[in-house]
Amino acid sequence: MQLSAKIREAVENRLQGVPLKQLQQAAESLSTRYRAETATKSAHLSNDLTASAYLAVRFPATFAAVRMAMDEVAELLPGFAPVTQLDAGSGPGTAVLAAGELWPSLVKALLLEGSGPIRQAGEPLVDASGIAAEWRAADLATTAMEGSFDLVTCAYVLSELAPETRRTLVAKLWAATGGVLLLVEPGTPAGWQRILEARSALLAAGAHVLAPCPHAAPCPLASPDWCHFAARVERSRMHRLVKQGDVPWEDEKFLYLAMSRTPRTEPVSARVLTRPEMSHGLIELKLCRADGSMVHESVRKRNALYKEARRTGWGSYLRTQENS
Repeated sequence: MQLSAKIREAVENRLQGVPLKQLQQAAESLSTRYRAETATKSAHLSNDLTASAYLAVRFPATFAAVRMAMDEVAELLPGFAPVTQLDAGSGPGTAVLAAGELWPSLVKALLLEGSGPIRQAGEPLVDASGIAAEWRAADLATTAMEGSFDLVTCAYVLSELAPETRRTLVAKLWAATGGVLLLVEPGTPAGWQRILEARSALLAAGAHVLAPCPHAAPCPLASPDWCHFAARVERSRMHRLVKQGDVPWEDEKFLYLAMSRTPRTEPVSARVLTRPEMSHGLIELKLCRADGSMVHESVRKRNALYKEARRTGWGSYLRTQENS
């Protein structure tokens, strides 16, 4: 996944003139907080330097994860064409930018973000997208969310909130959802637990599962296993310099939950939970199936699933029913 030329240019303009050494130090601090899933709300984005470091190293990864999750929504609900979006905990407008690239129908967005520096960093990015954006300084623990929006997004935010605040926020987000609610979290065991909690609450509220689950039954995985996915991020030259790495890409581990007011319109037989293992005439798949079970499937050439399985990757969904 690569940022569009327009977004890359806006990010590079923001980073011009910022000393590289300072960016590297601020980026390392952000990465440490991210790995520890420190509950700091947006306090760690309290100045222009940390906002710039976020744009350099976290924004591309977050964008890739959110866009990958949105691609799944678009594929499973092809008639979905959002016009309005509410984004809670917007950062620099990542989810709005991803939605705008995927759905040309999107014309208006309300972005809620508590950090002034990251709002200011994001404003020119969203302006360049052509979406009519309204930014509001907001504490998600107390902010009322009025109105109904076709698309409601909340990415990499639940980890920053206390449990009771998380539950309240998810309820408020669903109340504001006219079409699809998308939650994205770090791909960690703790992130999985937060997603499971939100999933249970939303199912109880009458929401339909779009993705990634092919069912509405309890998750078949048990700790220490957990569900997560990976988005490959193409690093820009600045990204590599700030992270002090030579590899031109990185994998962003994440997980997501897409819930809808209406059932998905595309059939789903199973979701691929890890990278397929392929050898001559045989594909090994770890699958979460539509009946609520998790299985390790050995798919051979004579299997009706084989042709589709050859095209799968980690996180892909399958339409064909397994038949060993």
